[in-house]
Parts: sequence; structure tokens; C-alpha cells
Amino acid sequence: MSKGEETRERILDRAYRLATRDGLDGVSIGVLAGELGLSKSGLFAHFGSKEDLQVEVLKVAATQFEETVLRPAFKAPRGLPRVKKIMENWLRWTTDPSLPGGCLFMAAATELDDREGRPRDYLVASQKQLMASLAKAARFAVEAGHFRSDLDCEQFAFEFDAIVFGYNHARRLLRDPNAETRARVAFRRLLESASSVA
Repeated sequence: MSKGEETRERILDRAYRLATRDGLDGVSIGVLAGELGLSKSGLFAHFGSKEDLQVEVLKVAATQFEETVLRPAFKAPRGLPRVKKIMENWLRWTTDPSLPGGCLFMAAATELDDREGRPRDYLVASQKQLMASLAKAARFAVEAGHFRSDLDCEQFAFEFDAIVFGYNHARRLLRDPNAETRARVAFRRLLESASSVA
């Protein structure tokens, strides 16, 4: 790896951690330059604009999410074990102490929902891909006989995603000490409603 690539990785790692705490808008070229001991022009050499930097930070988050949540879950057997593993990994992801502000996607969803541009486009595409992965995991559970054959897998994915978003809201904003318990109860009910066992 070249020195330039190492510097770029260092910038992105710091920007990603700052974004989890301060949001994408909180990550400015000036703040990053100061924290990393680089010049603003040095940072601009790696990222031509703040928008470019935001897209790259979201890409880092997507890679981290895939490596931390999805890939380990995909090693579990198809069906209910895999669905449960996704949930366990996702809950751990949202409370990872190395991410001071929690899940960047959840914060960015509010920050970017009404703002047009490449960061929003990237976030939308990555979230649609996540929803497709959740629906696919549900379809595998149907095929394995764990979920009922008439299950609306897209609706299952919607509710699964909503539980984790609700958990994040209750835990971080409301500081509800029962947030995790409530999320687990909601998830258990979702699984029961999807179950092939009457």
C-alpha cells in the first residue's frame, strides 16, 4: 500500500468515526485536517469535495456493516438461525463502543432524507440492498420450512428493519433502559407471526 493510500485510509477511518458522532455534516475538511495534522489542500487532494468525502464515508460504513453484521450471519444455516444471527449482529453493531454515535446509517437516514445529492443516492441504494438481503433471508426461512409459505417477505424485512430503528431511537434518544428488551420482544413476535408452526 502506498503512502497516499495509507493516508486516504486514515482520513476515511477518522471521518467515519466522527460521522457516527457528529453526523455527515459534522465532518468537515477543516475539522478532519486539524484532527489528522494535515493541510486542507492535502485533504482535498484525496477528496475533491465534501460530497465526495460523504459518499466515501458511507461506503466505509457499508463495508463495515457487511463485514460485521451480514457476512458472519450468512455463515449460519439458512432459515431461522440466519435470521436470528442477523438480529444479534445488528444489535451489537448499533452499540459498538468504537462507534461513539452508533449506527451511521440511522443518523444519515434522518440527515439526508429530504436532501438530494450523491450521498443520499448512495444511502438509498445501500438501504434498499439491505432490505433485499433481509427479504432474501426470510425467503430462505420459508424454503427451509421455518416460516409459513404465504409469508410476505418484503413486509417481514420492513418490520425487521423497523424494530432495529425503533431500538436505536429508544436507546439513544429516549435513553430507555428497556430498549433492548423491547426490541427483543418485538423481534420474537415478528418471528412468531412468520413461523410455519401454528
